[in-house]
Amino acid sequence: MLLCVLCVVSALIKPPVTEDIAAEEAIYVYCGEGGVEVSAVAAAMVEAESGRLLFARNANTPLPMASTTKIMTAVCVLENAQLDKAFTVPKDATEVEGSSLYLRVGEVFTVEELLYGLMLESGNDAAIALAIATSGDVEGFVKLMNAKATELGLKSTRFANPNGLDAEGHYTTAEELARLTAYALSVTGFEEICSTRSKVLESDGHITRYLNNHNKLLGGYAGMIGVKTGYTAAAGRCLVTAARRDGMTLVAVTLNDRNDWADHRRMLDYGFGAYRMETVCAESESVAVPVAEGKSTSVFGVVKETVRICIPTDASVEKIYDTKTLTAPVKEGQLVGKIKIYSENALIKEVPLYADRTVDKKRKWLFF
Repeated sequence: MLLCVLCVVSALIKPPVTEDIAAEEAIYVYCGEGGVEVSAVAAAMVEAESGRLLFARNANTPLPMASTTKIMTAVCVLENAQLDKAFTVPKDATEVEGSSLYLRVGEVFTVEELLYGLMLESGNDAAIALAIATSGDVEGFVKLMNAKATELGLKSTRFANPNGLDAEGHYTTAEELARLTAYALSVTGFEEICSTRSKVLESDGHITRYLNNHNKLLGGYAGMIGVKTGYTAAAGRCLVTAARRDGMTLVAVTLNDRNDWADHRRMLDYGFGAYRMETVCAESESVAVPVAEGKSTSVFGVVKETVRICIPTDASVEKIYDTKTLTAPVKEGQLVGKIKIYSENALIKEVPLYADRTVDKKRKWLFF
């Protein structure tokens, strides 16, 4: 059975027809008229839910990342440590250069408090404390960071420490940092922490700390979430921001950018103007699929989860239900077809369809 649903709108871009690519590879950057210029050595912007790359400049060039490293530090802590765990500050966490919470030996913080210090004040000492609290030592935590990078498929990202101070073998790319951040936004607690504008740490066990988020766009750019600033002499000014409007979340990254705040405004303005999210398949959406030689003549192929895509604002969308007649027996949950999603003649997503029930083979009767 082959059904087509067409939504025809004027096209923004027209890439060539292609079907022999995976959905996640069917992303492209629109850098034509209406694009954006940035002063960064490297830059990238992705839509967080779909992973679609919307803007790139030297996006695959490995570069130092300064304190944007702490995005991965926060992810590893949130996924591997208890937030209410009390941790006594060791000497190792007080002997770190750069931005600091000015931790004192013997002070007691919760892991959650240290995370706020990490992401708002960019405390290099907080990063060391969190590494030890999570893994027992910094070396073990760095292994955890690199293992997570491998798990996420970040092939050009490597960590040598949890705070981002200049070090050999410590680098990422603009695109991979954007993809890491998109993942981080899905980790419970991350968005809440990095979007907090100020925080007072005044629990028993340590002196009171007053924290302020260094993101200049918080409160000044519609939909701004956070995420992290960074600077070292080798890395230059590094910035990761995320913003959400109308259900679309954009993550922008610049590495070594002397004009980062203005560039991020331009990148995000471009993204929200040039792209939109569209729900192409709703959870439980179904289509009848014929069954031969079965006790029932059909099953329903069902979509298991809602699927949304990021497409140019005025692009067309086409859905093609790709199914064939099945032969019994058919098992519930069996793959019975797929929905092909096209935008401007390019295949950008394939959504599987699963049988809603079991259909046994029809018994053949013999008569003498």
